[in-house]
Amino acid sequence: MNKITILWADDEIDLLRPHIMFLNNKGYDVVTVTNGRDALDTIEGQHFDLIILDENMPGISGLEALQRIKIAQPTVPVIMITKSEEENIMNQAIGSEIADYLIKPVNPMQILLSIKKNLHSTELVTEKVAGDYRQEFMNISQQISSAQTIDDWYALYNTLVRWELTLSATDTGMADMLRMQKEEANSAFCKFVRRNYETWMTTDNHPLRSNDVFKSRVLPLLDKGEKVFFVVIDNFRLDQWKTISPLLAEHFTIEQEELYTTILPTTTQYARNAIFSGLMPIDIERMFPDLWVDEDSEEGKNVNEAPLIQTFLDRYRRKVRFSYNKVNDIASGEKLLQNFASLKNFDLNVVVINFVDMMSHARTESKMIRELAKTDSAYRSLTESWFRTSYAIELFKRMAEMGWKVVVTTDHGTIRVDNPVKIIGDKNTNSNLRYKLGKNLSYNAKQVYEILKPQRYGLPAPNVSTAYVFALNHDFLAYPNNYNYYVSYYSDTFQHGGISMEEMLVPLVTLNPK
Repeated sequence: MNKITILWADDEIDLLRPHIMFLNNKGYDVVTVTNGRDALDTIEGQHFDLIILDENMPGISGLEALQRIKIAQPTVPVIMITKSEEENIMNQAIGSEIADYLIKPVNPMQILLSIKKNLHSTELVTEKVAGDYRQEFMNISQQISSAQTIDDWYALYNTLVRWELTLSATDTGMADMLRMQKEEANSAFCKFVRRNYETWMTTDNHPLRSNDVFKSRVLPLLDKGEKVFFVVIDNFRLDQWKTISPLLAEHFTIEQEELYTTILPTTTQYARNAIFSGLMPIDIERMFPDLWVDEDSEEGKNVNEAPLIQTFLDRYRRKVRFSYNKVNDIASGEKLLQNFASLKNFDLNVVVINFVDMMSHARTESKMIRELAKTDSAYRSLTESWFRTSYAIELFKRMAEMGWKVVVTTDHGTIRVDNPVKIIGDKNTNSNLRYKLGKNLSYNAKQVYEILKPQRYGLPAPNVSTAYVFALNHDFLAYPNNYNYYVSYYSDTFQHGGISMEEMLVPLVTLNPK
């Protein structure tokens, strides 16, 4: 490895010889000059890894030299050192995007710390992260094998997502180890759901489910006289929430951050309608048949969300003025921003944002989007980029300015699938890759989770012999006809509807405006 070369410009450089010798002994090659003009001349003929610049030098000042250095070598970090504690000098230096700002007198360890922070932080962080994950590996494995309750799975999934975000930000080479642990965890989670899902649907012993969200997290706020925004970001995973939440820190504090468990199938038609109605799908169909959309209907599966919210409020006898706003694209997002002031007239404003779901589907259909979101890390990055630069961040800023509580959640998550499982169905079988329902399904029962009595699980049954079949982990359901093309087209795409931590364990967050 080439020796790191540092340029140090200071008119009192002779007094700093002990500092320079200290850095030489640490392996750094330090070139010294006594004024700004010599510093500029020196960088014309030599590249430096870092520049240390005294602010108060005769002739060309440190701040003037800094401006020219940023033009000549814009990527080189500059540490500014000054005797002055004047705030305007500090502001100018920081505004010029210096790497660090130190006040004289400085000691050698201060200089070394600043150098390490600016030249070695990546490798030091990577080394530390790798060591921490090695130590945590066995703990995670123990968590997977010992998880017995839904709270255990919430904690484990939070841990896995935290490490996924941490490892993706560094080059430790351990991403594959974590991926294998996630697969192991998902396999165990699918077994956990298969053992417990019937109990969750038939007894009071169940986690917070889709149909419980409105009653347990929104209604209490309204009853206390709070004004509430309820934001549903379709197809939104925990890792995506963790990616965008720092962007909201300037405007909100987090009152409560938790996970809840979506119902099956993990799709808009079932899970989101359950959220807004506070009912299981079979009860929506029974009580409000005009609001339930069957699988084989060409009508949109989420066209009745506002009426479903009204049925919920009517059932609980709450006279709440609410608005329902669906944002499908930039135009509808901008329109909502233009009309935002009118939302003050309501007690509850429901906002459904469909971008993430659209991005997931676009990734399947577009080669370009598939390249842009090739990995889960890239998928998160695309989500963060959209949120940072689109109408979405402005919507949240406006909510904060109004001083209202904001509840953010989703109807389900999504998972990248790569393992086809064969299934046979008649022409009336639905098209979703992660679940099927029909009366003549043929499959290997060991490879799926089957529900043979849908009514017992809160699901409508179009026919007496209707069964529901759910894909597990990274599987997707494929027909034998044209099998190879089908598998090739849908492998490595994001899908939802089945059973996995990513689809079923989703964020539910209450925000307070600052």
